[in-house]
Amino acid sequence: MVNNNIVAVIDFGGQYTHLIARRVRDLGVLSEIFSWETTPADLISHNVKAVIFSGGPNSVYDKNGPKISSETMSFFEKEKIPVLGLCYGLQFISLYYGGKVIPGKKREYGNTIMQISDKSHLFKNFDDECNVWMSHGDKVAELPEGFKTTASSENCEIAAFENLDKMLFGLQFHPEVVHTENGTQLIANFLFDIAKLVKNWSMESYIEEQIQQIRDEVGDNRVIIGVSGGVDSTVSAILMHKSIGDKLHCVFVDHGFMRKDEPEEVERFFREDLNFKYFYKINAQKDFLDAVKGVSDPEEKRKIIGHKFIETFETFEKELEKKFGKFGFLVQGTIYPDRIESAQPSKSAAKIKTHHNLALPEKMSLKVIEPLKELYKDEVRKVGRLLDISPELIERHPFPGPGLSVRILGELTQEKLDTLKEVDAIFIGEIKKRGEYHNYWQSFSVLLPVKSVGVMGDSRTYEWTVVLRSVNSVDAMTADWSKIPYETLAVISNKIINNVERVNRVVYDITSKPPATIEWE
Repeated sequence: MVNNNIVAVIDFGGQYTHLIARRVRDLGVLSEIFSWETTPADLISHNVKAVIFSGGPNSVYDKNGPKISSETMSFFEKEKIPVLGLCYGLQFISLYYGGKVIPGKKREYGNTIMQISDKSHLFKNFDDECNVWMSHGDKVAELPEGFKTTASSENCEIAAFENLDKMLFGLQFHPEVVHTENGTQLIANFLFDIAKLVKNWSMESYIEEQIQQIRDEVGDNRVIIGVSGGVDSTVSAILMHKSIGDKLHCVFVDHGFMRKDEPEEVERFFREDLNFKYFYKINAQKDFLDAVKGVSDPEEKRKIIGHKFIETFETFEKELEKKFGKFGFLVQGTIYPDRIESAQPSKSAAKIKTHHNLALPEKMSLKVIEPLKELYKDEVRKVGRLLDISPELIERHPFPGPGLSVRILGELTQEKLDTLKEVDAIFIGEIKKRGEYHNYWQSFSVLLPVKSVGVMGDSRTYEWTVVLRSVNSVDAMTADWSKIPYETLAVISNKIINNVERVNRVVYDITSKPPATIEWE
């Protein structure tokens, strides 16, 4: 089934680009992220019916700043494809058609009261005033011919504009953020009243399309997948199994960096709960620890673990081929944030960290299937619920592929691993016991390569420091630190100090993303 109802979100490098795409999806319309260098051919091949320009950090006058080509802009106009420009997107539209953009005398950041002068289209059913979220320095000073102002604020005379003949609309503020009053309704007005799109994107339809697509692509081939027990790989495995049954072989590589008792739980889940016919567990703990011995750099640790995973996986795959014959496909549980942070979908995206699962196909001859690659984490969970996966697993906090290896800063040792496993077990166990686990999106512990002086039983100690980290998020693109009750933190800290040797100090991380990442490495 081809979706003829797609919204293209053109990425100018804005911090909210993927939030725009999420808002569109939440309204029941499929959205995809495109580079600002996209061509009419790209848009036609994806059946794009409406376009939203993101914000961005550049000035429209920057020589090397992102700009849509005249060919693509002409295509929008010729095909009467509605375009909504946000922030930088608004300024680009204005400048392209002959308007004037200037640096604002007063930068505008945060909530602003906006007055609406025309409520016939974008602002249909809005009040005369609206509280919106601004984040800009430059602003439009003069509109191009044929455009009219539809809203203003105290510091921004042209806070919104439109040109109905060209189907062009612009907002200087950000309707995609929760701080903008009725922002979702505004986007809905663009999608349904202006672009005349229909709601036909849902997780139910996604599952149906994926199952059929997987069956068509796989045919009679056998398929192999590496599973970790995490939400992404588990949902991928179950979706694949629903599509192709026992042609799927699941391989669990126990690299030794999982949480306490987790390898046993993963094996029990796949063998007993799911009753998968082909599930294999490989104990490679010593091999992985030896491979990273003496390595402190986080990126190097990720690469080594990634390569070791490939090596271990390939070796086992060859053993399976002796029994079953060649495999045709490799399944990966890649989701959209993985691709974003590895700088795959956009030339302008900064590479933050390597995801070792993404490196896997470069070293293998198998064709790759990524059934979740277009989904955000909460969408993956929705798919999992529809596939009747247990709530305990679906709501499990995210866990990085390299596991505790990137939660131990500096060199890895067995002693540090054992210590962090105990710390993390106490932390997670206590918030579960108190019924707080599902209040937080992700919670975990970090072991620092730092020792500090303490006093225990009238004796001086000099032991490690551990960090507790808990955040709330929707899709991992942004995150705020969780406000865990002081009483809970006090109990956790006390239990850690009293029960875990080699730790004498516990601290709590109150940094959001951005500026930090969620994980420490």
